[in-house]
Amino acid sequence: MIIAEEHIKVKGEILVLTNHRAIYWKRENALILSDIHIGKTGHFKKHGIPMPDAILQKDLERLKALIVHFKAKKLVVVGDLFHAEANKDMSTFKSWLVQFENLKIILIKGNHDRLSKQLMSDFNFQVETELELSPFLLVHEHLEQHNEEFTISGHTHPGVLIKGKGRQRIKLPCYQVTNKQIILPAFSLFTGLNARSEPKNVAAYAFTETSIFKL
Repeated sequence: MIIAEEHIKVKGEILVLTNHRAIYWKRENALILSDIHIGKTGHFKKHGIPMPDAILQKDLERLKALIVHFKAKKLVVVGDLFHAEANKDMSTFKSWLVQFENLKIILIKGNHDRLSKQLMSDFNFQVETELELSPFLLVHEHLEQHNEEFTISGHTHPGVLIKGKGRQRIKLPCYQVTNKQIILPAFSLFTGLNARSEPKNVAAYAFTETSIFKL
């Protein structure tokens, strides 16, 4: 797995955008990501839709590689860590977490994080509806009420269409960066890409399995 990096300076802080759908914040020694949707494959299976077990495993392998690469001590998920009701994917995730006993995990709840309070407490996460870590406000979805602060969010699963030769079009995931916010790509590979929604005056950082670049 090749980890490509793009270093940007925002509000005096160094943020490292990676080609694996997560940001590393040097000052906090933290990985920031969004929309993992653990339980989505289990949810589909429960409703009779066959799904390969490898989807979640691949997401967790990428996450482990990033934690090890950056030696991160903190994991901040800005929403939709989980997808729906409890299923066996939660047990898989809980077993995977054992290898990171000293990793602090903070979850900013998203619209899909609907596990019961009992199940959520079993994971021993810090759970918030939003989190201020100066100079940033971390939320799941950037709303008009957040316009006075610089937000880091997810929710929209941003992507970008790149024109090739002739009628060829390539859709890639991306980070959307403005002077007021950063919108993260969905961390899970099992998500669609939204290439129609973007803020004004946005810079898109698209990426592939081996590179990351500004458009």
